[in-house]
Amino acid sequence: MDRLTAMALFVQVVEKGSLSLAAEALGLPLSTASRGLAGLESRLNARLVKRLPRSMTPTEVGMGFYERCKRVLMEAEAAEAAVHSASKEVSGTLRITSSLSFCLAHISPLLSAFRAAYPKIHLEIVAANRYYDIVDSGTDIAFRTRGYDTDANIHLRLLAKARFLLVASPAYLARHGEPTRVSELAEHEVVAYSYTQDLDEVSFMRAGKTQRVRVKRSIEANDAQIIRTAVINGLGMAIQPNFVVHDDVAAGRLVTVLNDWQLPDIPIYLAYQKHRYLPNKTRAFIDFIVDHFQKTDYETLWWGPASARAGSAAAE
Repeated sequence: MDRLTAMALFVQVVEKGSLSLAAEALGLPLSTASRGLAGLESRLNARLVKRLPRSMTPTEVGMGFYERCKRVLMEAEAAEAAVHSASKEVSGTLRITSSLSFCLAHISPLLSAFRAAYPKIHLEIVAANRYYDIVDSGTDIAFRTRGYDTDANIHLRLLAKARFLLVASPAYLARHGEPTRVSELAEHEVVAYSYTQDLDEVSFMRAGKTQRVRVKRSIEANDAQIIRTAVINGLGMAIQPNFVVHDDVAAGRLVTVLNDWQLPDIPIYLAYQKHRYLPNKTRAFIDFIVDHFQKTDYETLWWGPASARAGSAAAE
């Protein structure tokens, strides 16, 4: 019998004055209770109760032990209650990372609603156009567009699939003309993303065919919002995720080009550590984001008519 159970048994014996009643209160067989009480006295090398024909009463030393056992059991119960309460309460600091452009478009607008639902969660948002090591940086959740992680303990949950679009402003196309062939893109100025693997070459796909074209960079930036603003201002064409430029295309600020050709898809993942018991704060945010993406149906929105201008380009 472990110490806390033995203490609880002894307390019940003192309070009920009977070993059988104490055993019944704890759901123990009488034989187990008898061995437990005897074992407790043996371990302490002290007589704790006086065994009378119809009752048990504590000895002087037993009464002192009873008082201490009561305090220990109350502390243990309070400790368990605190952990149980904490496991139910959705609170704590939640550290989230994503690219700046994704944060501005799809995280920041949701913070008010999330905080209203979970006011005891302190949010720490880290906008960075690079991937932090989730464990080393103390990150709880990261938004990523890479479908793998070097750490096998990181779980990736697919939120939605986006895609890249080639876009330009109407003013730029009016001045420079619109390319109708992939090869003509080489004649245009391009605003490039610094972290692209190959800044000087773009690959387009159609019907299983891939065509590459060398491009000239007019501006290079490490953030999509800088690129987006430059393109809207007519400084060149750019390849951007539709989750960044969808609203601009729908509003006519930007126009999609070479619509008969496809650029790579971009899966959007939630990345977080694998836990048998996921912290409530993390689970709350995951459920909140997944529910929002499902209700908004971003894939239909991003891949629908508004995400690509109607019309066709001439075949290469």
